[in-house]
Amino acid sequence: MSNKMRVRESSCEFCKDAVKEIDYKNVELLSKYISRKGKILPRRTTGTCAFHQRKLSKAIKRARMIALLPFAESYYLS
Repeated sequence: MSNKMRVRESSCEFCKDAVKEIDYKNVELLSKYISRKGKILPRRTTGTCAFHQRKLSKAIKRARMIALLPFAESYYLS
């Protein structure tokens, strides 16, 4: 048996594209990482790395503060 470590493939889309910053004005990209109820999806669901998950959540929160994204979907709209 060899003692070589296995390199795990990166599943983070941002790492694959070598993205350093996530723009809070890119609503189409950010909306892919939000659930129907308006919550930020976790890393285990999206497959992002810890670095980009922090950048992503900060960008989503900034977009919410300037009303580009809703804080939550309206309960009464179907």
